[in-house]
Amino acid sequence: MSIDIEEALDALRQVKSVVVPDDDYLTLVAAEDTLAAAEAKRKKELDELHSNLKALSKILEAARVSSTRPASVPSAHAHTATLNELDSSRLDLAKSIQELEGLVAGKEGELAMLKDEARRQEEYDPAAEHEKELDGTALRLQIYKNLGFHPILDNNRNLTKMLVRAQSGPDVHVLDFSDGRTDFEYTQELWKIACS
Repeated sequence: MSIDIEEALDALRQVKSVVVPDDDYLTLVAAEDTLAAAEAKRKKELDELHSNLKALSKILEAARVSSTRPASVPSAHAHTATLNELDSSRLDLAKSIQELEGLVAGKEGELAMLKDEARRQEEYDPAAEHEKELDGTALRLQIYKNLGFHPILDNNRNLTKMLVRAQSGPDVHVLDFSDGRTDFEYTQELWKIACS
């Protein structure tokens, strides 16, 4: 297929009538300016986005560092174990405190009882108590018995006879107080029997 020169020239003439070089040039320059402005705007936006990305990357890294557990802080498992140990220790201490408080209460009761006893002992007069406990008659009777005299009383608690043990042996003599002698005579007779 070959193109006839005449046909080509004719086509160029037709195109020439349609194409205005000055207008086309201005259109091309305007298009280049628009493309250059768009390229500059795109480059500026890209630079802003790049710097924004860098800032966000720094913030992300700082957040990552702050969100990781430092070496000085125990792990969650170790922290839980420590809390469990402390709770157990707290319960043991509470139990010990309660036991000690019970002991203290017991000792306070014992102290109060001992203070009462001490107060009673301070107020206690052994000589007066001894006097109350001792009956003079009973004491005299015990002395008489130790000396070998054993009185015999009737139903009205009157002295009727006296058993007298001699010092020289196991002999026991009876002295009857119903024969009408004087007290002096009875006394003389009792000592005489006791000394035999």
